[in-house]
Amino acid sequence: MAEYMIKMADERGRVLEQLEQGASESEIRDRFAQQGFFVYSVKSKGLFSSELRLPQRRKVKQDQFVIFNQQFVTLIHAGLPIVQSLELLIKRQRNVFFRSVLQNVHERVRGGELLSDSFEAQKVFPKVYTTTLLAGEKSGNLEEVLGRYIAFQRLAVSFRKKLISSLVYPALLVAVLAVMMTFLITFVVPQFATLYRTLGSDLPPMTSAMLAIGVNAKHYFLYVVIVVVAGAFLFWRWMKSDTGSTQLDRFKLKIPLLGDIWLKYQVAVFSRMLSTLLSGGLSLVPSLDTAGESMQSRLMAHGIDSATRGVREGQTLARSLEETKVFPEMSVEMIEVGESTGALPAMLNSIAEFYEEDVQNALATAMALIEPVILIVMGVVVAFVLISLYLPIFSMGVGGIH
Repeated sequence: MAEYMIKMADERGRVLEQLEQGASESEIRDRFAQQGFFVYSVKSKGLFSSELRLPQRRKVKQDQFVIFNQQFVTLIHAGLPIVQSLELLIKRQRNVFFRSVLQNVHERVRGGELLSDSFEAQKVFPKVYTTTLLAGEKSGNLEEVLGRYIAFQRLAVSFRKKLISSLVYPALLVAVLAVMMTFLITFVVPQFATLYRTLGSDLPPMTSAMLAIGVNAKHYFLYVVIVVVAGAFLFWRWMKSDTGSTQLDRFKLKIPLLGDIWLKYQVAVFSRMLSTLLSGGLSLVPSLDTAGESMQSRLMAHGIDSATRGVREGQTLARSLEETKVFPEMSVEMIEVGESTGALPAMLNSIAEFYEEDVQNALATAMALIEPVILIVMGVVVAFVLISLYLPIFSMGVGGIH
């Protein structure tokens, strides 16, 4: 379905402009005309359209979304109706894109749609959020359910920030190494090649090889950059496909030390998400469906889908997850205990807390090992380049002394 910008007026004469999805311009026009709107224009959302006021970025920042939900719950707790709460939050929202999305939600809710359906129609919010809203609407306890979702998001944001901060320094070291090597190979080495060509002396094999690399790198640098960019783009496209993403996830699992950390992180995210959905009043199968769709790892998503089919056929969750051969044995055993005692949401929270702490400790240990390894590699590489370049000068100096 394509996206269209529709300009219309409601029964009170207020002019509205919003982004909608539809099969064609006429379908969009007929749909809103039947709802009582007077449609001024419907224009396709093209790449070069000058009519669009919305920015091309179609994501809402996670921190910003958590703050919105905190304010939303506060207003609902104070006794304000949902429509009026949305109106107040729209006025306070400074992000243009997020404000336009909330305006669309507001109009849909005012027109009689469910809050969960209105948010889901925007196509920018996580599935777990809209499903949580639906659970709150069905149970009549939207405030409590949203409170659990906010707690889940706070923990997720905090945990992700800790992971990113742990990876900043190693990433910086790798970037410095790449820049340093690029400078040495493309600038310093060709200068030495010109010097030794002028001297006309015999060069050691190591020096000759290094000079050949530097000269060729300087001449073909642009082509190398083009090939690297094209390769990175093709890899990104392959990574976005279902097959590529699944194979990449399998490769991650095979990486020593880091593969185990990655798996535990995914299990923690899944456990926290499933616990939040079950605590909100959803049954197990819809909760599994939503958790599977919300996972970033395609390998985990396929495993959860397979487990969901097993649960539908009457198997226990623990048995179904065990058959996927993806989830760690300890997590399956803890889920089995939670099912047998009737405290599955609480046990899932315990699993999430256990693996989150385990991931943080393991990541700290891994970084303590990786950082000195990167520094050693940097030192060895730079030393090899410099020795290969200065070796003829040392040889000439020794020959001159004798």
